[in-house]
Amino acid sequence: MKRGALRRNVTGYAFFLPFLTVFVIAVAAPLVYAIRLSLYQERMVDGTVFTGLDNYTKALSDQLFTAGLLRVAAFFVVQVPLMLVLALLAALAIDSGRLLFPALFRIGIFVPYAVPGVVAALMWGYMYGDRFGLAGELGDALGTRLPDLLSAPWMLGSIGNIVTWEFVGYNMLILYAALRSIPEELYEAAEMDGAGVFRKAWSIKLPALRPALLMATTFSVIGTFQLFNEPSILQTLAPAVVTTNYTPNLYAYNLAFSGRQFNYSAAIAVVLGLVTVVVAYLVQTLTARRERML
Repeated sequence: MKRGALRRNVTGYAFFLPFLTVFVIAVAAPLVYAIRLSLYQERMVDGTVFTGLDNYTKALSDQLFTAGLLRVAAFFVVQVPLMLVLALLAALAIDSGRLLFPALFRIGIFVPYAVPGVVAALMWGYMYGDRFGLAGELGDALGTRLPDLLSAPWMLGSIGNIVTWEFVGYNMLILYAALRSIPEELYEAAEMDGAGVFRKAWSIKLPALRPALLMATTFSVIGTFQLFNEPSILQTLAPAVVTTNYTPNLYAYNLAFSGRQFNYSAAIAVVLGLVTVVVAYLVQTLTARRERML
């Protein structure tokens, strides 16, 4: 019996070992290295010295970092609900069975997610151009001048449009998969009770989608605070608008590779990771509390 139990334990660890190896190499080791790097400062006289939490104190009082953080927070409040509502409507439309060619509709919505983020930002950036892009040509055709979508008042909305175009299809597939897992018996019972299409959607589909919506929201929180590709590409088209601290990720990147401040950049990255974890935890906690109240 002892030999059999030992064999089972060894087998379990053998199956777990590949995941553990990848986790340590790809997640744990870089995280530990970043934390260690953030505790030092490189000085011209003394070289690299241990400074403890000085970099974190500096990061918390850095107005450039705070401005970028508030910018992506505003982006999250507006863009994520809009994107998830569009994904929800698309998933409900496909699941309703009333669409012609639903497979083609589903693929058409998902295709933008397959486009690399850099390519999508380049494509939309040139479309936004008021002198060289689609917006400029459309304005010339109408005999008017459209708003400059790459200007400061419009830039955050323009980036939100790109991100929404990219990820509606991804979130739609998550929600659609959740809809397909609902037992048919629930729909049959609802029809016997005289429930219509909208009643079934409200009483059966939407409650069943709560875990999927929570997961999509959590992914969106992570993606929002990691916003980098779109502002980085649009910075070449509007350098006066998209500054080096436009988003926290962009700020950390420029500190490391343009300013050569690797230690401070690591502290910014760690603080940003903690903020992301806290926001994701708050979203999950508030959602769980609401479900208990219901």
